[in-house]
Amino acid sequence: MYKFAKRTAILLLTLSIGACSSNDQPDDLINQQSPEALYNQARTSMELGNFAKAVRSLEGLDTRYPFGPHKTQVQLDLIYAYYKLNDPASGIANIDRFLRLNPTHPDIDYVYYMRGLVNMQSDSYLFHDMLDIDRTDRDPKAAMDAFKDFDRLIKAYPKSKYAADAQKRMQFLKNRLAQYSIRVAEYYIKMNAWSAAAIRAQYVMETFPGTPSVEQALEVMIEAYGELGQDKLKQHAQQVLAANYPNNKFAKQ
Repeated sequence: MYKFAKRTAILLLTLSIGACSSNDQPDDLINQQSPEALYNQARTSMELGNFAKAVRSLEGLDTRYPFGPHKTQVQLDLIYAYYKLNDPASGIANIDRFLRLNPTHPDIDYVYYMRGLVNMQSDSYLFHDMLDIDRTDRDPKAAMDAFKDFDRLIKAYPKSKYAADAQKRMQFLKNRLAQYSIRVAEYYIKMNAWSAAAIRAQYVMETFPGTPSVEQALEVMIEAYGELGQDKLKQHAQQVLAANYPNNKFAKQ
């Protein structure tokens, strides 16, 4: 029943995307409208959740009236609309353009926040999440970029209203990046590359302390050092594991 519900949700999502695209206005109709009419139409579309139509109006406005009265707000709205459309590539392109053209804008903290959100979106796979497919082994570049974006926001604008949420998202991203490194270490174990596995596990310990992956990193180190004949290092890892995770099976060996 649960799997059927997921498939139904995917089907509905696909249909809704198709429905949004079918409501687009012809280019000639957009070109006939005044900048005020186009902007009001875009805002109405966004309020109604029709972000595909909003993007069409905003892009038309941005192209025809690049120096109009709403130029910076149009760019900000485009960033948000592309985010809602799950289009990270267009979102990042518009964000970077905004940062280049408006480096001192009063909402620049919001733009960095959105860059982090868009990069997190790029790292996420909707259908994998819906189908409970574990893909923590995927390339973490977008997650690393998102972490840097939020870190930059917090350091440059510590009093920003987005700083608290950015901090929470950074913790999530730390867990994600740590788990990726564990997957790499596990791959090295399968290849009998014990030294590489131990180094990767040590990297998790040093770079991502306080994450759930630390326990797994210690397990990897115990196994790897055992295979390498590094008894003192293995014993030390076991002591750390026992002190922090006394119920772990490796701690009782």
